[in-house]
Amino acid sequence: MIKIDRLAQIGIIIQDITAADRVNDILHDYSSYIVGRMGLPYKKYGVMVISIIIDAPVEIISALTGKLGMIKNVTAKSVMSKLDIPTLSEEK
Repeated sequence: MIKIDRLAQIGIIIQDITAADRVNDILHDYSSYIVGRMGLPYKKYGVMVISIIIDAPVEIISALTGKLGMIKNVTAKSVMSKLDIPTLSEEK
């Protein structure tokens, strides 16, 4: 059976360094879907900015973004491609 995945980018802004461990724990839980990650401290505002590229079903992308956004002092938003990516039915 073929399922459809999407390519997406999740932007994360961490406003409190104490939230970084929780963010990293959640990203680790979804690591099998993550294609790439770039994180930069933005010292001018005292925040960390992380960009994640993910290849996963829409439900997984939404769940990850939602879990990140529920962490205090963390903002997370996703942008999904309109490109449908057929994949095998087995889990990654």
